Amino acid sequence: MDPLLLGGLVAFATILVLFSGVSVAIGLLVVSAGFLIAFDGVRSLELMPEILFGKLDNFALLSIPMFIIMGASIASTRAGADLYEALERWLTRVPGGLVVSNLGACALFAAMSGSSPATCAAIGKMGIPEMRKRGYPDGVAAGSIAAGGTLGILIPPSVTMIVYGIATETSIGRLFLAGVLPGLMLVGLFMAWSIFATWRSGDVRVLTRGSYTWREKFEILPRVLPFLAIILGVLYAMYGGVATPSETAAVGALLTLLIAVIIYKLWSPRAIWTVLRDSTKESVMILFIIAAAGVFSYMLSSLFITQAIAEWIGTLDVNRWVLMGAINVFLLVAGFFLPPVAVILMAAPILLPIITTAGFDPIWFAVVLTINMEIGLISPPVGLNLYVINGIAPDISLRTILTGSMPFVLAMVLAIVLLSIFPSIATWLPDVVMGAEI
Repeated sequence: MDPLLLGGLVAFATILVLFSGVSVAIGLLVVSAGFLIAFDGVRSLELMPEILFGKLDNFALLSIPMFIIMGASIASTRAGADLYEALERWLTRVPGGLVVSNLGACALFAAMSGSSPATCAAIGKMGIPEMRKRGYPDGVAAGSIAAGGTLGILIPPSVTMIVYGIATETSIGRLFLAGVLPGLMLVGLFMAWSIFATWRSGDVRVLTRGSYTWREKFEILPRVLPFLAIILGVLYAMYGGVATPSETAAVGALLTLLIAVIIYKLWSPRAIWTVLRDSTKESVMILFIIAAAGVFSYMLSSLFITQAIAEWIGTLDVNRWVLMGAINVFLLVAGFFLPPVAVILMAAPILLPIITTAGFDPIWFAVVLTINMEIGLISPPVGLNLYVINGIAPDISLRTILTGSMPFVLAMVLAIVLLSIFPSIATWLPDVVMGAEI
């Protein structure tokens, strides 16, 4: 069978299996085994266990459970509430400052936890009721938190970036640095829209708020500064050549857990057990998907599907930006239905040779891909962040949350356009800190 036709058949079967409700990892293994048996015979399955476990034989994978423990420790405390309150006190005089402080809290908490749903839940529980009480439109209140939560997969340390680095054999340190400026740009775009939407609402209550004394502003800082110091320390250790990402993640996880115990009195063995249990569940899920995706990639390569697609794309007489536009549409649609980790692991092995052949930087592409995945987090039908916000504020309809999120989706699309026009937004910092790649 023609490899391109076979590739279409694999894509259809994969979508069908994943939509059946089975887990992503099991679905990938079922599709891989089925096509290997059908076209290479039963003996081809002998390599599956070796590939499955071999994919996990990677020292860099240790950073995933460590960063997840780091995020779970933060999410199990009042760090999100304290971070929100600290920014709210310091930005009290800024026009529309409450929504600005919420987005700032989302960005910082996302950087600390690396989890979009956790960010939405932690900041939204405090921020949404307060914004509504102050007169902010429901759409702005819900949409800003839903969009702010997506920053967890872009701003470092990001588990999504680690997965991309492992799948494409790209420097994780460069990927982390590449997400910094685009992440800040997105925060700025989100804030600009929120302030404009607030001003357009015409309710002066949201622009005029009480003030805090300097004592009140400073007394909240000791609760949040240690966490921020750990984030900065983790980044310094990685980029200062002190330790590898895995070693840095382990130290960061330990320090974060200790701070949660010391500052937030997380003494209970039950609470610590919950952190470790939840972290283990999430880590195993991600690692299982990584292993299954390795088998899936082997099947694609063994049946010459990956090579045939790359060769076919190379023969197309189209502008490379038209090609990139088609890739973005594909990623956008995939992100509507699948979690970011699954999309990256399935698509990266196929897309990497295509984008490099077309002359695109894989580091730059990682940021574009991640922003596409962010859009999926606040878009139906899966749109996990939408349902998290709906759970926090059930009296705000899902339609209102979705409508309030749409301007932020447009802001993300604008960010992709700006990255396409000025790719150095993503590549400048990695080149300055780690040197330009040859």
